[in-house]
Amino acid sequence: MTLGLFLVDDQRLVRAGLRMMIEAQDDLTVVGEAGDGREAVTKLQGVAADVVLMDVRMPVMDGVEATRRLTRLGHPARVLILTTFDLDEYVFAALRAGAAGFLLKDSRQEELLAAVRGVAAGGSVVAPTATRRLIAHFVDRLPGGPAAPDERLGLITPREVEVLDAIASGATNAEIADRLHLAEGTVNTHIGNLLSKLQCRDRVALVLFAFEAGVATPDRR
Repeated sequence: MTLGLFLVDDQRLVRAGLRMMIEAQDDLTVVGEAGDGREAVTKLQGVAADVVLMDVRMPVMDGVEATRRLTRLGHPARVLILTTFDLDEYVFAALRAGAAGFLLKDSRQEELLAAVRGVAAGGSVVAPTATRRLIAHFVDRLPGGPAAPDERLGLITPREVEVLDAIASGATNAEIADRLHLAEGTVNTHIGNLLSKLQCRDRVALVLFAFEAGVATPDRR
């Protein structure tokens, strides 16, 4: 199956470079591109894309607002944010808006291609520790503090809380299984239950929820 990618960046040369790299892959193709977020939202309403590579800082409409609008529209494409800095408040806002993950613009080609394929498959998009570090850095700046009460916590079991906490720490499924003395298949089941009960789209959303609900704390290493 060929995956369709939509490119969003205000620099034409960046888009050209991404297109050249993507079109060289047998299983990837570029189905469209845009120079800002507003153009992207408009074009994507008529394009069947699997993954959107979205620059986070652009004129007219940035990647945060574009991601938010695509999420509200229920567009099925998964958004992968491209950024220059890993600790970027725009990236944090984009994750909260529904982006599936982020990647640094200076990432190696194989890292970007693996991230694209990973996000299309619904798997982990970036190194979990990188996502956790970003969220932990900015969660204290949320209105009302990071530990806002959330009634959804009452829907999950104590074991699921442990799994959620481990996810927020940056642990992989295998590491969670080892830490909690569970079979990896059981961990997968718990994660599926968490996604359903907490109404989270993916693993990144689970990490966000864990910090915002106070299950995980920014000062923990």
